[in-house]
Amino acid sequence: MLLKRGVKRAQKHLHPYLAGNFAPIHSVLPLTPCSFAGSIPRELAGGQYVRNGGNPLTNEDLGRDAHWFDGDGMLSGVLFRRIRESGNDVVPEFVNQYILTDVYLASKTIKPLRTPILPSIATLVNPLSSLLTICFSILRALLISLLSHLPGSLQAIKRISVANTNILWHDGRALATCESGPPLRIQLPSLQTIGWFNGRKVEGEVVQEEDSGAGYGGRGPLSFMKEWTTGHPRVDPHTNELITFHSTFAPPYIHYSIVPATQDYPAKAPLMRPQPSLTMPVPGVSGAKMMHDFGVSRDHTIIMDLPLSLDPMNLARGTPVVSYDCLGKSRFGVFPRHEPSQIRWFETNPCCIFHTANAWETCSKSVCSFNEETIVHLLTCRLTSGTLIFSAGDIAAPEPTRSIPEALQEDEQCRLYYYQFPLSSSPYNDIRHQWALSAIPFEFPTLRESAAMGPARYIFGCSNSTSSFSAALGRAVKIDFLAKVDVQALIKKGLESPPQQIKGCVDNRSVHQVLASIDPDDPIKIFPLPKGWYAQEPRFVPRENGISEDDGWLLSYVFDESQLDPMTGETREGAKSELWVIDARNMKDVVARIVLPQRVPYGLHGNWFSEEMIKTQRPVERIRELPDRKEMEGGSMPWKAWMTIRKEVQKILA
Repeated sequence: MLLKRGVKRAQKHLHPYLAGNFAPIHSVLPLTPCSFAGSIPRELAGGQYVRNGGNPLTNEDLGRDAHWFDGDGMLSGVLFRRIRESGNDVVPEFVNQYILTDVYLASKTIKPLRTPILPSIATLVNPLSSLLTICFSILRALLISLLSHLPGSLQAIKRISVANTNILWHDGRALATCESGPPLRIQLPSLQTIGWFNGRKVEGEVVQEEDSGAGYGGRGPLSFMKEWTTGHPRVDPHTNELITFHSTFAPPYIHYSIVPATQDYPAKAPLMRPQPSLTMPVPGVSGAKMMHDFGVSRDHTIIMDLPLSLDPMNLARGTPVVSYDCLGKSRFGVFPRHEPSQIRWFETNPCCIFHTANAWETCSKSVCSFNEETIVHLLTCRLTSGTLIFSAGDIAAPEPTRSIPEALQEDEQCRLYYYQFPLSSSPYNDIRHQWALSAIPFEFPTLRESAAMGPARYIFGCSNSTSSFSAALGRAVKIDFLAKVDVQALIKKGLESPPQQIKGCVDNRSVHQVLASIDPDDPIKIFPLPKGWYAQEPRFVPRENGISEDDGWLLSYVFDESQLDPMTGETREGAKSELWVIDARNMKDVVARIVLPQRVPYGLHGNWFSEEMIKTQRPVERIRELPDRKEMEGGSMPWKAWMTIRKEVQKILA
């Protein structure tokens, strides 16, 4: 054991990720007109901004184990509906919907449920969770799942994903994601749920051509695990390929898939249609890991094998299912996009990375040849420890029980970080450069979509007034600054005068020192929220015929915490969020403020869907709906006896 036991959450305070504007909201609204102030940019007309996040349906037991990453997926969107078919005048309309996963639908049909069906990540990560507690929570979920497949069930739990992490666009489909299952298609702009996407087809879509091939996971007893897909698939803006990985508990631990775009291929010419490459093994991963994101450039993919494990076998070793090894290695596997068998591994100090910002490659000359060196570049949000995974569950991070060598000691921080991987003919794989670009806290990165997988100049993201995104026990991470970083300028400066490898930083200014800068060419620009206001992950929308890469707007949900009760910290009745449209070039002006009819809880990731995307969605045959309880009413005496037994079992499991 390298870490001391953690500390149980005191019951004297509300769980910080179940309180205030983190608390779930259970009212769902159809498209509802909103008031707004300012001028809505014409590029938003007809499009829709949608953000995903966990919103627990079952939230009665506020003293339960809970984690920010838990919760049923809920989508919150603003459609900029055109008043006339032609013209740029719009009416913003708010809509929010639960994502109708198997788990959500089952939860709605099982009464009464006091706690969510699935075990909380907080239970799995807490060193004080006993083996009995963990086994009971897992057994309870398995029994509820089994019961859902027996007669009298309205919804069988075939997949355990809550689809609460992200939403993206690929090939005529909006897809909600979470790493415990495959993507789930969503219909825009209503945000209704269509069905699961297996890499080949979607349940509920109009079938244009029969495809009997195996989807994500393939076939066999472990296929259900191998379809667990990253919450952050990547879509190549040039080829429109969807690139994903799948993390499992069994060797080789990581599989990898590429799904080409096929919507524009005629149904009458099936032989011309490109085929997906699904569930390819990635060799060399050291074990079962909590692997949330990865890097994708135009020609290469980067898998991150970090010392944050997610392995049920940890229990046999006397460690939590989710465990961070502060003396372990961070390993980066780089391989050509279509050849995971050609992976090369690079090792460095331990760290946690939940999000990458961008990846691209360069060559030693303007034109690559076989004998020239290719360099793969990666930008990440690097945390120096696993503290966030604990604090997001209101659990004190365990303290090391063994001394940490000085070479591995780093202050608690989360920074925008640069890696350079040379793919030379040398048998040695050494990271040539690895250092932070800026000392400001930086997370939830985003960029101009068309610049992704190339040497993009600007990365946008979130910052805060503390030194890290790992909040103190009993407090939650909140975003009071949005940031724009000219990464190419800082990389150039770092290459000209390299800082210390691993621990070094190119720009050592704090947030407040950056805010005080009057340099118009400052590589870091910060948008401060008014006091008491907090933002969420921003999304960039480009200006039509813009003059620079950053010419456009950032969209972000914001909330004024003066709407919280000062005594209890709970939201007052009638509390509302806003959607702000911010000038991304000057990072100063809020050009429009849309007042929503209700609040949007602080959540995870979102996306912008253009008017063209909404108009060109693939046709749908049916949508997912809540089961009709009347189907289970009545019946013979044996049936009624069975249903009585079912209800008693459900009460025990509730």
